[in-house]
Amino acid sequence: MKSSENISGFSDLEMGPLVGGKATHERKKKSTLSSDGNDGVFGNSGTDNNIKAIDFLSTVSDDTNNNKETSNHLLGGAQSQSGGSGGSSAKYAARKANPALAGKVLFACALYSFCSVSMVLVNKSLASSYNHLIDGDLNVLLVVMQAVIAVLAVEFCKKMKWVEYPAFDYRTAMQWAPVNILFCAMLFTGMASLQFNNVPMVTVFKNITNILVAGGDKFFFGTSIEILVYAAFGIMLLGAAFAARYDLYVTTIGLFWMIVNCISTAAYILYMKFATKNVKLSKFGMVFYNNVLCTIFLAPVAFFRGEFHLYLNTPALHTTEYFLKTFGLA
Repeated sequence: MKSSENISGFSDLEMGPLVGGKATHERKKKSTLSSDGNDGVFGNSGTDNNIKAIDFLSTVSDDTNNNKETSNHLLGGAQSQSGGSGGSSAKYAARKANPALAGKVLFACALYSFCSVSMVLVNKSLASSYNHLIDGDLNVLLVVMQAVIAVLAVEFCKKMKWVEYPAFDYRTAMQWAPVNILFCAMLFTGMASLQFNNVPMVTVFKNITNILVAGGDKFFFGTSIEILVYAAFGIMLLGAAFAARYDLYVTTIGLFWMIVNCISTAAYILYMKFATKNVKLSKFGMVFYNNVLCTIFLAPVAFFRGEFHLYLNTPALHTTEYFLKTFGLA
């Protein structure tokens, strides 16, 4: 009999509920009763007291496990909900708590704003300030020149090991071609709109483009937009319109190119979001393919429109100022 006892003084029968739960205890109890023909190996009163104590401990253990499972279930649900709808908030909080990362974000935003503003002003100058020197326009050729410089710049960065992206692949290029067609349309219509509209007018329409992109993102991809985002869009649009209220003017051709530019820009951004799920490219890989394909598609157009011939036979355009505007800030 002693051989069946544990060090704690309880038998294997009594330890059953702690190891295997109440079911194990009941099975062993019935087996003992049927085989011995009595109330148990310890006698009736001792066994009952021990069983009650063990049952109580087993109940507490089961309740504790149930509470843990419930807590884990609730925590898991909260984490999944956070991952679905509030994951971005958690990432934002983590980024906000990192001063170094916040500084990088502000620097990136400031640099992007500078590049965006400078590109609008430079392209406006290229599209309209030299029209009196030529008979026609060089809008397509300017886009081609800027695309070539972008390819050279990103290739230089790759050679310097600053960025990384795969080499040119024909199959990838074909998969990325629809995105690039919209990219070319965005660049060309942007240049044309700057030729026939002033900068304040273009600024107002660019804010409308942001609203179109947000609306398309919600419609096509189901992205939720907070009320504060709508308020921000409204403030940007009203602010741009108020700041440019004395400089706004529009022509039929200018309005046409501006509307087409808004649509092509929004379509490019939204379709690129869809394409990136199927074509795995890094951000610099996208820059590389966009500008390579843009050069391939638009260079023949510029050639057949006579823009290469017009540029080469217009000495007034062969100046340092025009070169820097075309290539230096491409």
